[in-house]
Amino acid sequence: MTAKPKSKESKYAVFLPRTEFPMRGGLPQLEPKLLARWQAMGLWQRLRHASKGRPKFVLHDGPPYANGHIHIGTALNKILKDVVSRSQQMLGKDSNYVPGWDCHGLPVEWQIEQRYRQAGKDKDAVPIVEFRKECRAFAEHWLGVQREEFQRLGCQGDWQNPYTTMSNAAEAAIAGEILRFLMNGGLYRGAMPVLWSVVEKTALAEAEIEYHDHVSDTVDVRFAVTAPSDPALAGAAIVIWTTTPWTLPGNRAIAVDPAGDYVVAADASGRKLVAAEPLLAALAERAGATLTVVHRLKGAAIAGTRCAHPWRGQGYDFEVPVLAADFVTMDQGTGFVHIAPGHGSDDFELGRKHGIASPETVDEEGRFVASVPLFAGKRVYRADGKPGDANPAVIAALEAAGAVVARGKLTHQYPHSWRSKAPLIFRNTPQWFISMTANRLREKALAGIAAVRWVPAGGRNRILGMIQHRPEWVVSRQRAWGVPIALFVDKQTGQPLRDAAINARIVEAFRAEGSDAWYTSPPERFLGPGRNPADYEQVRDIVDVWFESGSTHAFVLEGRADLAWPASLYLEGTDQHRGWFHSSLLESCGTRGVPPYEAVLTHGFTLDGEGRKMSKSLGNVMAPQEICDKFGADILRLWVVSQDYTEDQRISPEIVAGQVEAYRRLRNTLRYILGALDGFAPAERIEPAAMPPLERWVLHRLAELDALVRQACADFAFHTMAGALHGFCASDLSAFYFDIRKDALYCDRPDSIRRRACRTVLEKLYECLTAWLAPLIPFTAEEAHLARHPGEAESVHLRTFPEVPADWRDAALGRRFETLRAFRGAVTGALELERAAKRIGSSLQAHPVVHAGSAYREAAVGMDLAELCIVSGLTLAEGPAPAGAFALPEVAEVAVVPAPAQGKKCERCWQVLPEVGQVHAELCRRCCEAV
Repeated sequence: MTAKPKSKESKYAVFLPRTEFPMRGGLPQLEPKLLARWQAMGLWQRLRHASKGRPKFVLHDGPPYANGHIHIGTALNKILKDVVSRSQQMLGKDSNYVPGWDCHGLPVEWQIEQRYRQAGKDKDAVPIVEFRKECRAFAEHWLGVQREEFQRLGCQGDWQNPYTTMSNAAEAAIAGEILRFLMNGGLYRGAMPVLWSVVEKTALAEAEIEYHDHVSDTVDVRFAVTAPSDPALAGAAIVIWTTTPWTLPGNRAIAVDPAGDYVVAADASGRKLVAAEPLLAALAERAGATLTVVHRLKGAAIAGTRCAHPWRGQGYDFEVPVLAADFVTMDQGTGFVHIAPGHGSDDFELGRKHGIASPETVDEEGRFVASVPLFAGKRVYRADGKPGDANPAVIAALEAAGAVVARGKLTHQYPHSWRSKAPLIFRNTPQWFISMTANRLREKALAGIAAVRWVPAGGRNRILGMIQHRPEWVVSRQRAWGVPIALFVDKQTGQPLRDAAINARIVEAFRAEGSDAWYTSPPERFLGPGRNPADYEQVRDIVDVWFESGSTHAFVLEGRADLAWPASLYLEGTDQHRGWFHSSLLESCGTRGVPPYEAVLTHGFTLDGEGRKMSKSLGNVMAPQEICDKFGADILRLWVVSQDYTEDQRISPEIVAGQVEAYRRLRNTLRYILGALDGFAPAERIEPAAMPPLERWVLHRLAELDALVRQACADFAFHTMAGALHGFCASDLSAFYFDIRKDALYCDRPDSIRRRACRTVLEKLYECLTAWLAPLIPFTAEEAHLARHPGEAESVHLRTFPEVPADWRDAALGRRFETLRAFRGAVTGALELERAAKRIGSSLQAHPVVHAGSAYREAAVGMDLAELCIVSGLTLAEGPAPAGAFALPEVAEVAVVPAPAQGKKCERCWQVLPEVGQVHAELCRRCCEAV
């Protein structure tokens, strides 16, 4: 510290702090310079070299789509991953983070198609390899953009060697993984209803679907009973209610709840209708009719009844059986569900159980095929996602047949594509599936879930329910940009060709040339000698991108010597329980029998300050790039770690402003420490045993924080860590320790025990705080590190968390200082009133008399209470306090009687003491010795 006048009023030099660490961070300008510095010094390579032999910690990156700028949610995800990876590195592990990108699939392909539409081009007229080339270039561009944006956030990783799902090695590995399922019998082709996008002309995975309000036509339809299972049903008609009238050409059965209460009711004309009793009144209201109950019966008595299709005699001459089913509910409709096996998973399973075929009624464009009577060529949805002419045509045909009981409109949640935003349909179509029962896949996945650590713990139950009830895994897509399902089907038997030699040739070709080889090579290249290509169908479907990302563990964790399998951690948003966590679990359990991860951490979604989803239309979007440009990435990172990210987070300009203020407190703490350590030499250090109680208390707090920081890193509870560090800096240090010790630092002799003890503790504070803050705000921690260690090879990120001696911890001393701080708070409160009344200016002009209870008196033994309370003197009086003494409600046993300090003001330390003028005309004894 530098000796210079304390103020213009004092001519006697004091030891004032000195540091080049500025008060204002200037983060938007500083951070890019530090990024360049880390790049120039090869920081990442040095970390890897220094970490050799340490226990590995591998956070496997869930690949974002390379199709646009990052947004605030993406930034939060990547920052969290970086904090995890950095903190594990500083705990003494080899934490090698390899970023990755998902490059295939509709997110990219849709963008290229949009360009084609705008240019009036037909995608199908372009050679598939040319189209794929455009997709690849698009993904490469955005991968580069996102890489820069992620690094700007301070995210540390192997950015020069990321993984991408479109690399040759990745495509070969993905093809190899699907062929593993082929060889173990888990992969099969079957016809099953799947959610289909008419706009995108492909099946969609559950993770590619979102639900929005949609207005549907509703219709109540009569199915005349032809063969009753109960005499009461003779001459009646069962009524079904549906929100998808267009599915009625695919109707083949009716479902009933066997335990439900049903009635036969007659209208004014004597026509008899059958419906659930709890729903009869609503049906009557919709129909505008009076319905009188003539018979009651259970659903089980109705099962087995046979009905006529409403269009009997017009190509729909089959019987429609009534089947018992456990999925029929009584919350809406009529208590009967019309069953179209080609248009719903429950429908399909019920039909399969009873041997009812699943007809193919709708093609890939959402158009009724030529074999559908009455409606061939009608469209459910048009190519732009708008409603087609199928529903009006179906309803008109029902009315013409006299089958309509009621019709209306309903606004409800309906599945949409998350890309085109167009509504979807269930469509029966041949697809490739991975069986959930073959090789006991479901059983293995459930066992794997039980073995994994889920953070928060509720994630286990969420994914458990999904796996328990999920249908077969649809892994095929009818698209162009992706890894093909590279196999052949025997045209005669319809069975896929299982041949290890063929598989090896396919994988090797992909590794050498990429998956384009599947489209550019003649089939005999893969089939080899002895097989006639004319006997085999070469599959042209591509594999679901969720299968691709679910396979990344195979070619990243297993494919790189610097990583390890399984991963220590997967970390994504809560939606990935049905996405990446899910597909990775199934892929790994299906090929290796166990999950590819030891732990899974999830975070919530980012909302605006009012809890609303961010959208351009609401004008509430906050871009991470703008925050970095205005405030700096460390501010954004501080926001990420300052909240419980396992829940949904909120961000707004006001919330960011709060983080700026919190950052200022942290920065000021570092600046004070750096200034106070100016000129510090190792010879100044003293052992804790020789330190005053105040310094030993700070060491105790460091020991407590060390345990908290390490546990928080192990628990990934960074909001706990960030909150504790901020509270420590703002309350324990700035408002307490620094406030008290400023006098000793400025005015004590350089060789005084008190000052040396303080500077020794400040060095420990610096070592701990810069290391603990490094994973959270890496730019600021680096700046503070370089302020004391400016060497070209220096970096705080090459350090590990300092080892804090266990004997620093002193619980009794901690409790003692809790009591003393309460005592100090009461004295400070009394002096604030004196200052407000202008009876004193500085607290050093006071010498209060304090009446305190025994607990406070015991805590005060051996303590300089005047120093603690920053007054020139303090008398601890015995006996009850006089009337009017100041007391705080929460510190009732401490009563303060303010009084002025007696003596003269020392012109150097400004304490008012009787000794001033005795040993020196203007100085106290201490200052006289120091000068």
